[in-house]
Amino acid sequence: MENLHDKRKVYEKSQLIESEIKQNPIEQFRDWFLEASASPAVSEANAMAVSTVEEDGCPRTRMVLLKEYTYEGFIFYTNYSSRKGKAIENNHKACLSFFWPNLERQIIIKADLEKIAENLSDGYFHSRPKGSQLGAAVSPQSQVIPNKEFLEEKLKELEEQYENSEVPRPDNWGGYIAKPYEIEFWQGRPNRLHDRIIYQLEDLDWKISRLAP
Repeated sequence: MENLHDKRKVYEKSQLIESEIKQNPIEQFRDWFLEASASPAVSEANAMAVSTVEEDGCPRTRMVLLKEYTYEGFIFYTNYSSRKGKAIENNHKACLSFFWPNLERQIIIKADLEKIAENLSDGYFHSRPKGSQLGAAVSPQSQVIPNKEFLEEKLKELEEQYENSEVPRPDNWGGYIAKPYEIEFWQGRPNRLHDRIIYQLEDLDWKISRLAP
C-alpha cells in the first residue's frame, strides 16, 4: 500500500477575480479554452469528461472530445445506442468537466442534453476522415462482441463496400448539444484557498457567485 498523504502541489499560477471575469460564462469559457489550446503543456484542450446517470442510479463518466461550442451550448458526437446514449435518453441531464492541470484550472458544467439536427450530424460525419466514418459504422458501441477480429472483419467488408462511394451516416450516430444551466470555473490557489466562480442561469440571466473552496 502506498501512502499518498504527502503528495501535494502548490497552486499559484493565476487567480479568478470577479472584476476581471466575463458576465457571460460562454465568453469566460472561450477565454480559458483559447488559453488552454495555445498552451504547449495541454495536449487536447477539448477533451472533457461527460458524466451521465444510468438506470441503476449510478453515474458513469467517460472522456469525450468537444467539437463545437456556441452561446447555446457544447456539442459532441457519439453513438446514440451506446451506454451514454441510452443514459441520456432516460435522463437528459449530464455533467461536463474540463481539467487542465498545467494551468491549474477546471470547469464543471451542468446541462440539459438534446440531439442536434440531422443535417448538422450529416455535415460533421462527412467532414471526418473516411476511416473514422467507417469505424463509427462498424462499431456496435458498448455492446458485447466475441473478439477483436469481429470488428476487423466488419471493417474490411465496409472498406470494400464503400471503396468508391460515400459512407452513409448511421441512423444511430450523431451529435448532442449540452445546454448549460450552471457553469463553475475553478482556479487553483495557494493554501488550498482556490477561486471558485459559479454562473447559474435564472430565467434568461446568469447569476454570478463565489463559492468557498
